Amino acid sequence: MERQMLRYTLDEMDRMGALLKCDREVDPEYELGAVLKYFRNKKPILFNRVKGSPVKVAGGLYGDRDIIYELLHMNHEDRLFRFMDAIANPQPYKVVDRGPVKENIIRRNIDLPRILPIPKFQGKDSSQFITAGVMVVKDPETGKYFTSIRRLQVNGRNELSALIASPKLTNDFLELEKQNKPLEVAIILGYDAPFLMASQVPSATYGVDKYEIDSALRGEPLELVKCESVDLLVPAYAEIVLEGRIVPGKRELEGPFGELMGYYGAQAPHPIIEIDTVMHRNDPIFQGAFPCREEHVSNGLIREVELYNYLKNQVDVIDVNVTEGGGYRFNAFASINKQKEGDGKSAIIAALGSNKDLKQVVIVDGDVDIFDVQDIEWAITTRAQASLDMVVIPGALGSSLEPSHDLRGVTDKVGVDATKPLGEKAVEFERAEIPGYENIDIGKYFPNIR
Repeated sequence: MERQMLRYTLDEMDRMGALLKCDREVDPEYELGAVLKYFRNKKPILFNRVKGSPVKVAGGLYGDRDIIYELLHMNHEDRLFRFMDAIANPQPYKVVDRGPVKENIIRRNIDLPRILPIPKFQGKDSSQFITAGVMVVKDPETGKYFTSIRRLQVNGRNELSALIASPKLTNDFLELEKQNKPLEVAIILGYDAPFLMASQVPSATYGVDKYEIDSALRGEPLELVKCESVDLLVPAYAEIVLEGRIVPGKRELEGPFGELMGYYGAQAPHPIIEIDTVMHRNDPIFQGAFPCREEHVSNGLIREVELYNYLKNQVDVIDVNVTEGGGYRFNAFASINKQKEGDGKSAIIAALGSNKDLKQVVIVDGDVDIFDVQDIEWAITTRAQASLDMVVIPGALGSSLEPSHDLRGVTDKVGVDATKPLGEKAVEFERAEIPGYENIDIGKYFPNIR
């Protein structure tokens, strides 16, 4: 259906008043990324003129959670349960004979830097990088489709280096490599919010076909077509598909690359993808993302689902926020209905045990806005004492994406119980209020303010 994938999404963003259109020519080396970074990757931008290429570039598409909510026809209050429902109740996809992505098929003389305006983002990046590509693989045993965003270093012509960090993807490739067999892959560029969100659901945890999660999220079957040179299905309305193989027994140095937390990741040898076929729509739109906000907003939304589920087994949890400042993976805030003394500490233990990446968590009461950092700071300041309410776990397993972890190879984890006491003492922690006007509609007084 024409309402699937990027073009319909851009029209929707335009209708929402969220899309910026840049008609000034931009250089894909540094300049394009600088424009995206200025808006912290929260403003969708369509670059209509890119130096050295006739191909337009769309970026900053999914860096704002409110835009994702609107595109998925959900709201903040129901988003956790909508994601849970899609994971628990996947729906079938639909295979079609033809799709716009097959309007152009390139099988010979593939030169990716010539065909596509692939950006180079930061000064010490080793090369151009495809940063928004969703890699599709098929489980060799079950036939289920798994998708994930992978960063892809352009080595020249038809060769990419792939950072395949997920356990499932790595294990499947290594098993095939032992047999001297390649792993067939497709890389999708030009997708929509359901496709993105489905790609962030952990395959190793749920083992659910990502295309079926996509169909559940979008409320209709995802339409797919067969690839030309690999045995995979890909979205019929994608802008660009790169078909290829991760080849056995071959590695190439990948990196450095300006990573998630604003530091350069180390150089290391990684597997090679050889691209055999490029399919694309007429007048394709290349999808980019300044590292790495877009992917990690969506990833953080799925991490919130998992954090919520861990917490609800221990306490009466209200809401969770895997924070922007923590790269949507390292820091979290959670609000609870405290019923017993010790609930705050139990919540800390559950949160820090939910994911090895989570480094810091703050637990607050329901009267604190966990999406307002000033409110969190206020709660810590007025409701917590370091000697009583901080839980420190030294030397735990962390993430190499967080550079202080690499100093020792382990991470100290911290939880802050910033909940107020129960019983008579709770009275001292009641917030001052203005009767009837706490949630004032300021537009009644100043119509131009929204």
